[in-house]
Amino acid sequence: MPDTPGSLHRAAEIIKKYEGNINRIQYDRRIDPATVFYEVTTSEKAFRKITADLSAIGYLQTSLKPLNFLKCCIYLPHQPGALYEFLNFTTSVGANIAFIDFDDKGRHPDRLTVSLNLDQASVVDHLLDLLKSRYRLEILEYDTTGKHLDDTVFYFRYAQAIRELIGESEEEFLLSFLADTNHIVQELMDRGNDPRKVFDSVLLTGETMGATTQEKFYADVQKFDITQQSTLFCFQMPCGGNIFLIDTPEEKVMIDTGYGIYHHDVMSMLSRYGLGDEQQVSRIVVTHADADHCGAAGYFTAPVFMHHETLSIIKKNNRAYGSRSEHSVLEEFYTKMINLFSKFTTPTGIQCFPEPAGAMRGIFPVMGTVRIGDLELEVLEGLGGHMRGQVYLYSQKAGLLFAADSVINFSSLTKERADYSSLAAFLVTSVNVDSDLARKERKALLELASETDSALITTGRRCLICGGHGAVSVPEGNSLVTYGEIECYQSHEA
Repeated sequence: MPDTPGSLHRAAEIIKKYEGNINRIQYDRRIDPATVFYEVTTSEKAFRKITADLSAIGYLQTSLKPLNFLKCCIYLPHQPGALYEFLNFTTSVGANIAFIDFDDKGRHPDRLTVSLNLDQASVVDHLLDLLKSRYRLEILEYDTTGKHLDDTVFYFRYAQAIRELIGESEEEFLLSFLADTNHIVQELMDRGNDPRKVFDSVLLTGETMGATTQEKFYADVQKFDITQQSTLFCFQMPCGGNIFLIDTPEEKVMIDTGYGIYHHDVMSMLSRYGLGDEQQVSRIVVTHADADHCGAAGYFTAPVFMHHETLSIIKKNNRAYGSRSEHSVLEEFYTKMINLFSKFTTPTGIQCFPEPAGAMRGIFPVMGTVRIGDLELEVLEGLGGHMRGQVYLYSQKAGLLFAADSVINFSSLTKERADYSSLAAFLVTSVNVDSDLARKERKALLELASETDSALITTGRRCLICGGHGAVSVPEGNSLVTYGEIECYQSHEA
């Protein structure tokens, strides 16, 4: 839309003409002076007419193909009308001037420096032919990737950055993603946040994941002998949640899978620790539906066990589904964004835990048990504080509590992991869909762990709290303390 008086009015008039209802509008010339987002409710027939009329006046954005960027120096004759004649050429080919600089009292009194954004490479060639036939000309930059566009076409630049994260995508998908991003920008601006920080946080989320794969992949590893026949491994990923693996002579059971983007790196790591490949994992237990806990489950052929509400959240693609935050645009966008960037793979062979039959463990209903070798774990149903469908695994006898994202030893997180986690907290304002319930769950889980630890400590053993992030820890008063040795795995070692 042109940055001129009456432009918004003209678009609104077209929408009103066909009885469209404007549900949302967002425009901020500080972000992009030429882009306005409308969300409109109307009939299919009216929608076609509205878009046709907007397209006819050049308002409708239907493509995000990178613009061509040209920066050059033009040596103009020192005479009246020289700039006017030059601008005739740029206007005739539809070039948008992003930067222009000329001063006849400067060091180069006859040189005009100009930056132009143009739709097609053929237009650039035509313009250069026109200019070279008339002026002395020096090309300073010519870019067709969109990397050198300035902020007058911010959303083109942003779309190009998204392409670099996810690969080439359909124009319709990118336009929809930009509209969704703009919606959370609008929401967070209303809460007093800087829009540039929102855009940067979205990109940084994807960039950080991509920058910690392959040869840059690493993990912090802990190993514990739980019983004579079962060994527990904890793998802290560079970004996102932990992966746990219980190794027994009969089978290997994985608890949470990490992001899909890390899957091949994780398999190399498991091989390094003598734990085999995808085929060696006999079962997977998913504690909840966040992508950093179940996003790689689709890579395995093993059956995947989860709460039925976790399955619903995966199907709805909204981490807040079923909670009081269900209609939050922040939660819905974050789920779509993180699943996209992290290469979420939908699991197959899903088996849902049975409904609780009345037994309780403290405030948590018991959904059944999972036997792994000589280890038996109760499946406890969460209350829905972090998200609906979250489950915990507990063994009083073995002193094990898999607390998912309800209990985390934050002091054990490296700065890099803490910084990454803060991106999610900023974009959704709280990682918990119900903070009151989350506090209640955490208190009850810590009490359960402390009681178990007190009963075991005389035997020389401890209750291991296996949080969804950070190091495996033990309770010490009101704090959590990292337990055991931590080894750093680097991918180049594999």
